[in-house]
Amino acid sequence: MELDYPDDLRYLESHEYVRLDGEIATLGISAFAVDQLGDLVFLELPELGDALEIGTSFGTIESVKAVEDLYPPVSGTVIDRNEAMIESPELIGDDPYGEGWLLKVRVENPDDALSDTLSSLEYRSQVEGEG
Repeated sequence: MELDYPDDLRYLESHEYVRLDGEIATLGISAFAVDQLGDLVFLELPELGDALEIGTSFGTIESVKAVEDLYPPVSGTVIDRNEAMIESPELIGDDPYGEGWLLKVRVENPDDALSDTLSSLEYRSQVEGEG
């Protein structure tokens, strides 16, 4: 399967991505993560208004193979969550970078928000070295 790593996203080594638009960040998991996890069966996400902190898990995603913690690439406050993906997590794999987003977060400090993330190129070289 050909995996995609959109250039307009930033990534974490733990396979989450962020798309920053002003002070609003859209979070999700990469196509590589979906591919590695296999059939997704459960998704746990924080509530609206919850605070996210870089380095602290904000939820879990479960497949028939594994349960993985989710980590935010940015700190901020949850302003939206994708209820459709909570109801049907298997749909994340259909469009992980579009309809399969997980959270929208109001970022605390947009200027420094992406300092601990990887570019598309850096992320691609990391994951293609893993396989």
